[in-house]
Amino acid sequence: MEVRLTAVFQKVSEGYIGFVEELPGANTQGATLEEARENLFEAVRLVLEANRSLSEESLKGREVIREPLLVCAA
Repeated sequence: MEVRLTAVFQKVSEGYIGFVEELPGANTQGATLEEARENLFEAVRLVLEANRSLSEESLKGREVIREPLLVCAA
């Protein structure tokens, strides 16, 4: 199974802005489309990292089951 996210880019006077429709908070900008793409990949990584930290903090001291979830890139 493959999970696909949707990157949306828009040309603006400063270059490009971009965001991921399915992941609130994952947004960025860049002088070129390629730069915006690279920055968006990093933004997604940072959002997932932040969400993990928030989750770990909220679950501190609780018994939970954690297991890997593989999401294949396109």
